Amino acid sequence: MGIFSRFSDIINSNINALLDKAEDPEKMVRLIIQEMEETLVEVRTVSAKAIADKKELLRRKQWLADQADSWEQKAELAIQKGREDLAKGALAEKLKFLNDGEAVDSELEAIEENLQTLEGEITQLQHKITEARARQKSLVSRQKTASSKLKVRMVLQGGSVDETLSKLEGYERKLDELEGKAESMDMGKKTLADEIEQLAKDEEIEAQLAALKEKVQEKSNEKN
Repeated sequence: MGIFSRFSDIINSNINALLDKAEDPEKMVRLIIQEMEETLVEVRTVSAKAIADKKELLRRKQWLADQADSWEQKAELAIQKGREDLAKGALAEKLKFLNDGEAVDSELEAIEENLQTLEGEITQLQHKITEARARQKSLVSRQKTASSKLKVRMVLQGGSVDETLSKLEGYERKLDELEGKAESMDMGKKTLADEIEQLAKDEEIEAQLAALKEKVQEKSNEKN
């Protein structure tokens, strides 16, 4: 496939339509971008050659113009010297260079038109590449989101979450039972700190009891 026919296919193609038909849109958009970038390199290469040809033709045009001027000066000199025959020959040479210059002008015009066309095609192709890259980013983002949603739903529908929660509840129940056994084994047992604290409480109770007895005795004495 030639560069220009391939370029035309790319420019006229509908990226969205291609992606809609593709089994793997992300892979397809990568291939589209690669194809467009390769075509862009080729189009720029053609443009560079056309620019080089244009410069070469401009130099040739100037050289032909200089030669035509030179032969005109020679014709003038021949006239001045009374050599009309030589003047005619010089003018004939000048005409050849002028004709060659017109041919170069035609080539330059064609190259200029080609360069303008290439510039427009490069602009369109760059726009297409930008569009494709935007679609690529969107597809990658959508694929990641869709994959994450699919994984979550597969986990939820598979019952693994409920099963895990159920196991955790069973573990918590077993821990409760173990803690209960440990606490029951400590029931009825007093530590040294507990016994000392109990002594303090007993002493306070004894003091309150003595005070209460004294109070009752005083009330009894007042009645007597």
